[in-house]
Amino acid sequence: MILFPAIDLKDGRAVRLYQGDFSTAHQVADDPLATARAFYDAGARHIHMVDLDGARSGERRNGAIVRAVAERSGLRVELGGGIRSMADLEEVFALGAWRGVIGSAAVSDPGFVRAAVERYGPDRIAVGIDAKDGVVRTAGWERSSGLDYLDFARQMEELGVKFIIFTDIAADGTLSGPSYGRLAALQGAVGCRITASGGVSCNGDLEKLRDMGLYGAIIGKAWYAGTVDLPAAVKEAGEQC
Repeated sequence: MILFPAIDLKDGRAVRLYQGDFSTAHQVADDPLATARAFYDAGARHIHMVDLDGARSGERRNGAIVRAVAERSGLRVELGGGIRSMADLEEVFALGAWRGVIGSAAVSDPGFVRAAVERYGPDRIAVGIDAKDGVVRTAGWERSSGLDYLDFARQMEELGVKFIIFTDIAADGTLSGPSYGRLAALQGAVGCRITASGGVSCNGDLEKLRDMGLYGAIIGKAWYAGTVDLPAAVKEAGEQC
């Protein structure tokens, strides 16, 4: 299982949110690049980055930090937040990102997802499905789409999507454990490679996700809170290439 330690960026700072609420944003690290290098030193080879400014307003204010991490940390950067057009994707890849994550735009413009997969290939595109009570939310998690997350995942698979990042918003930033039931239902609904996001609290959570056969797991607050031993988690997860 691939481990994706995470850095969320807002106004040039590495921050964490509680259940996606922007009013709860608080800085968790002084230097995003130094944090990324610490992930590499712990054995990680991938990083999940979110441009929160992009997610909320469409403005990409954190590009210089993303570029620095992509060029100088040794990690493959998976980047999401405000990717709404092919031009946005081009900008993200020009920054050095390895994979782009399409979130809200996958709901509002499924044709964009299809075109992105056709142009860049399914390995470089992921769709982020962020849900609360099983209903997909958009616009930085602030709006309900009314779509059931499983139905939406099936729609994305039909468009050629191979990678899905599933976040249960109610678990995000809580250290309460992942949403195993919803993840298992998603595994049963589609053949995509699924990355779990939200709720990871300890190494035991990561072992359970690995045993479920998931493709990946995102580690956010648990690393900053010191409740995950990342080197040990990497050993348990296996090859990270």
